[in-house]
Amino acid sequence: MPPLPRVLLFTRTAGFRHDSIPAGIAALGELAAGQGLELTATEDPEAFTEAELAGTGAVVFLSTTGEVLTDAGRRALEQFHSAGGGFLGIHSAAGTEYDWPYYGELLGSRFHSHPAPQPATVTVEDRDHPATGHLPEQWAWTDEWYDFRSPPRTAGVRVLATVDESGYQGGRMGADHPLVWCREPEGRGRSFYTALGHFDDAYADPAFRAHLLGALLWVCRLKD
Repeated sequence: MPPLPRVLLFTRTAGFRHDSIPAGIAALGELAAGQGLELTATEDPEAFTEAELAGTGAVVFLSTTGEVLTDAGRRALEQFHSAGGGFLGIHSAAGTEYDWPYYGELLGSRFHSHPAPQPATVTVEDRDHPATGHLPEQWAWTDEWYDFRSPPRTAGVRVLATVDESGYQGGRMGADHPLVWCREPEGRGRSFYTALGHFDDAYADPAFRAHLLGALLWVCRLKD
């Protein structure tokens, strides 16, 4: 049996820094260890080289912000994804690398703004995925409800969950407001994005932890 892939967890910020990053690192480390996966957390952009990414199954951007990679790191991540490596973006990963077009394509859309955190209802429209199969069709949750610069669905992603803007104040995307999506472009790696994960408490919540684990296993091609 081939060895399980390694996971590189990247948490560098060059803008706003979420207080929940340590909770996210701890949760993802526990989830990976429970599956026998080796997870390395870093904020060092020099970790993005062809040699360092060799044997890595997936790269996770956890609440990164701003321009966090060097030019060489960008090339290494693009090469990694183009060769089949997986990518998981969590929360403000969508507010990262605005000046790099490939990253926008990898992610599917970019963060624009959000109202104050508040409760709302997540509609799980696709439960045929390991990241959402355990969730109810209507899921009560409290978070920062991200608006995006462009409608994610128009980028050809597979939308898994949306938020009902009628249930909270300040949404700007209208009737179709995706929050969670994935894509598997032909000849490249899988990518997954979830806008959820603002608060520390999320990373202790069993449903959210199962959401992250399903996403991680999917981008590593350990689950379909």
